[in-house]
Amino acid sequence: MAQILLHGDLHATIYEIDKLHIGALGNFFRKVVEGVEEVLGLGETASKLYATIDLGKARVGRTRLLDADKNPRWHESFHIYCAHMASEVIFTVKLDNPIGAELIGRASIPVSTLIHGDEIDTWLEIHKNKHKSLHGHPKIHVKLQFFDVTRERCYARGLKSPKFPGVPYTFFSQRIGNKVTLYQDAHVPDNFIPRIPLSGGRYYSPHRCWEDMFDAINNAQHLIYITGWSVYTEITLVRDTRRPKAGGDLTLGELLKKKAKEGVRVLMLVWDDRTSVGMLKKDGLMATHDEETGNYFRGSEVHCVLCPRNPDDGRSIIQNIEIGTMFTHHQKIVVVDGAMPNGSDKERRRIVSFVGGIDLCDGRYDTQFHSLFRTLSTAHHDDFHQGNIQGATIQKGGPREPWHDIHCRLEGPVAWDVLYNFEQRWRKQGGKDLLIELHELQRIIIPPSAVTYPDDHETWNVQVFRSIDGGAAFGFPETPEDAARAGLVSGKDNIIDRSIQDAYIHAIRRANRFIYIENQYFLGSSFSWYSKDINVHDVGALHLIPKELSLKIVSKIEVGEAFRVYIVIPMWPEGYPETQAVQAILDWQRRTMEMMYTDIVEALRVKGIVANPKDYLTFFCLGNREVKKPGEYEPSQKPEPDTDYSRAQAARRGMIYVHAKLMIVDDEYIIIGSANINQRSMDGARDSEIAMGAYQPYHLSCKEPARGEVHGFRMALWYEHMGMLDNCFSCPETLECIHKINKIGEANWDLYTREVLEADLPGHLLAYPVGVASDGKVTQLPGTQFFPDTKAPVLGTLASYYPPILTI
Repeated sequence: MAQILLHGDLHATIYEIDKLHIGALGNFFRKVVEGVEEVLGLGETASKLYATIDLGKARVGRTRLLDADKNPRWHESFHIYCAHMASEVIFTVKLDNPIGAELIGRASIPVSTLIHGDEIDTWLEIHKNKHKSLHGHPKIHVKLQFFDVTRERCYARGLKSPKFPGVPYTFFSQRIGNKVTLYQDAHVPDNFIPRIPLSGGRYYSPHRCWEDMFDAINNAQHLIYITGWSVYTEITLVRDTRRPKAGGDLTLGELLKKKAKEGVRVLMLVWDDRTSVGMLKKDGLMATHDEETGNYFRGSEVHCVLCPRNPDDGRSIIQNIEIGTMFTHHQKIVVVDGAMPNGSDKERRRIVSFVGGIDLCDGRYDTQFHSLFRTLSTAHHDDFHQGNIQGATIQKGGPREPWHDIHCRLEGPVAWDVLYNFEQRWRKQGGKDLLIELHELQRIIIPPSAVTYPDDHETWNVQVFRSIDGGAAFGFPETPEDAARAGLVSGKDNIIDRSIQDAYIHAIRRANRFIYIENQYFLGSSFSWYSKDINVHDVGALHLIPKELSLKIVSKIEVGEAFRVYIVIPMWPEGYPETQAVQAILDWQRRTMEMMYTDIVEALRVKGIVANPKDYLTFFCLGNREVKKPGEYEPSQKPEPDTDYSRAQAARRGMIYVHAKLMIVDDEYIIIGSANINQRSMDGARDSEIAMGAYQPYHLSCKEPARGEVHGFRMALWYEHMGMLDNCFSCPETLECIHKINKIGEANWDLYTREVLEADLPGHLLAYPVGVASDGKVTQLPGTQFFPDTKAPVLGTLASYYPPILTI
């Protein structure tokens, strides 16, 4: 059958199976399982049935487990976002066991019967394979209805209305009457950002993340709740000598102990890196300092819990090991009680939350200058971090690893959703019941309420999104019906919140003019890769974000409307670039880019347009290069000769690590959080994540381009990256703008890679060093097989045996 594009929403219900006789189907397999159970001491574990839904090469739904000794009745409904080429919707029935699953049979229905949007309620016969029926001719009862993306109210039109209700089918509803503070990097020096005009005669004003976080913690009176992938007690939050604060010289550990001694309830959930054991290095493979942090607070009044990424129920033994050791708690939040706005009521307090990508650990403090060498005797002398060059130390000198990141502060009703997330996680993994009962402080801490008036033009509508499952969050519903009503996804007795991916999909589909992304990773939609040298079924990077982006660009080409996508990623993911893990990720990234460019090239060909695909989709990375100045830090040692370290030091260059997780759509909607654009972050059952999506209802792109805080923030980021602003930057959808920025990136890459360094790099934005062939294939640039100063291939290397689950 012909492949058909399903782009939209598929509503599916799996009711029941009739006349299924397992009989001898699973006898041999069950004997094997029983033997394994006996060896492992698991006792008797009854086999159970479940069903899955596949579209083409992607698994998009999975039921809970039911006893296999009778015909299962699931009555489970699924809301499935689709961006898949498929000829059939396939329902697979499997018998689950502790060591894996056994195929019972499959049933299918042609996509051509769904494409027109009719509701189909039918019984489908289950076959062992296409040529063999099962004994008794069992059938599965399903209901399906497809809603094409063009039927969505806001499709390709932007938000359009200040009454936009938020992303549907999510755990947390959209909240109104909030205040949002946006942060670029951990700190912004005085007078760095130029005057960026906003609507109403205002100008954009930057904010300082770690200074604000210090104030929030230091001024808390009742509670300080922190979750982190890494929290390091030895860092200081205040480092700008021109902006001193009382107590600013305290380390984070000292500050938290001080607040706990004052009677503030300080609770911390820090990811327990299972590799932090004696047989490996002290800090674990990822150097999170988790053991060190736990030991620092042990016996103090700060309650610090090291929590592993526990698996939820419903997985095999092997899958449980994968979840517990390979995946992480990745949320980075701080929740405190804060003063009322403008000091209006000194007796009352409110909840304030911080969410984003910046971990409270070493190596994260940076400014927009992203210096490689010049801060090694000051801000970074005791905080030298370089995760990309083997053997790098402060004693041997720079380049350090500059760090670009994004964070935000939330005030108003939405701050309570972040608090509730912490409470759910603490009740699941915190151990002792130490959460403050806020109803006991209701006379002090005000309940969730708006912090802006409805007619305040600077008000925000905000929604919290997560990637998390019942293994990490307490109180998720137990039944699929209740889970669906709560905006959660169910499968194999595993309840999942996957709303971050949903938020990205919704925002991309709404986009009208342009999308700007900064992310630490960019790989996914492997079901649509055009790769012939691998089996894409084995990859499993099934989230939709890259495919949704390419389909958006294609749809705009088809109707002749201007639309651009700008994506900023690291030069390579943090780690030594020649290693197998980094090379595998770069390989997946290349395949993702290639899929997108192939879609664009084909759309241009169909329309008879001759154009560079980079005029529609363009990738950048960030880097810096500094001439040596008098008075710089002089290291006491030198790197080993003929190494990446010695070459980078001699060339005075290094990449700026992009750790941000940001998407801006049409300058009116913004997503900020901890989630990367990879399967680990978007899956919901892998790394735990949190994000927020927000807009200002008085600053939408209705009759004219939006000029609120989101616009100002993007322009400030572009100034940081390019060292300049141009009038065309206000209209990123124009050909003039993308041509200008591509030329800046190419010029900066030339300066970054040339042999002779005559001056500091004028800007940090570098064109990502790949070419795009006429067929969309991503190619090596002439003379750029390897990243500068390394022997690491830019395009990555296919790992023959490295498990994709670790890299996607």
